[in-house]
Amino acid sequence: MKTSLKLIATLPTLLLLASCSGTNSPEKTDAAPQADSNTNKAQSSEVMRIAAAANLAGVLPAVIDAYQSEEAHNPDATSTPKPKIEVTYASSGKLFAQINSGAPYDLFLSADQDFPAKYAQQQATANVTVQPPFTYARGQLALYSSNQDISTVKTLDTASLQQLFITQPNQSKTPIKITLANPELAPYGASAKAFLQQQGIYDSLNGNKTIIQAENIGQAFQYAHTASTDYGFVALSQLISAKVAPSNYLILQPGSYPAILQDGIVVSDSAAAIDFSHYLQSKPAQKLFADAGYLPVNAGHTASGSAK
Repeated sequence: MKTSLKLIATLPTLLLLASCSGTNSPEKTDAAPQADSNTNKAQSSEVMRIAAAANLAGVLPAVIDAYQSEEAHNPDATSTPKPKIEVTYASSGKLFAQINSGAPYDLFLSADQDFPAKYAQQQATANVTVQPPFTYARGQLALYSSNQDISTVKTLDTASLQQLFITQPNQSKTPIKITLANPELAPYGASAKAFLQQQGIYDSLNGNKTIIQAENIGQAFQYAHTASTDYGFVALSQLISAKVAPSNYLILQPGSYPAILQDGIVVSDSAAAIDFSHYLQSKPAQKLFADAGYLPVNAGHTASGSAK
């Protein structure tokens, strides 16, 4: 496998973000928005800026479209004009750092619960009142190979993982590479690392330089999807968005890794951001999340198609 990861990492994640295109779709970027002379409240009357975890790129545009076209989804909907929405996708840790550096976001949608909780605690320490964090989705982790049929694997345990990652030769005869998002910045990466540690193989894989660390879950998907790595721990939502064949991935049992409960928090005094945060928890929005590969919030049932 001689493809340069450095080169691949600079390419846009076209497939992952394809669903964001369109004349009415929210503007998207991976850079923090620039503050101007207006207050957050003033600029939010015309535009709402969302800092969104990278795994949301395949579903958030549909949720935003539904929100902007929804008529009176709650009793106060008519009093809150639908704003133009701009979205920045990046790792949760990177977005948290941008917010702490003064990036003028209105809403932070993290891939975990820790970063919104930290923000709320920071504001409480500074005697600033903010809306409490809210849970809007529960992510699912999957093992993906773009060039191998792994549907014959029925159980993701230490023995089968050893077979896949260590003893199984691949066509190129080069060492097997596995990608996961940076565990320090990306909750999906942290859960993937915890899963491998639970199976007792993380240290050996990491020591053998088998693991290729991606900046975020979007880049991890990119590495695996372009076959720059043999396997990748990615979000199920990414695979569904990209219409990947089910034979190329295995859904991990939800109980085999730390639950990826995704929280959001309003980080400005934007009425539109508060309104949208309520919509994210509504039945129409939750159905869109479920269709995109997320577990219902507070659900503990087994995922369809999961490896046992």
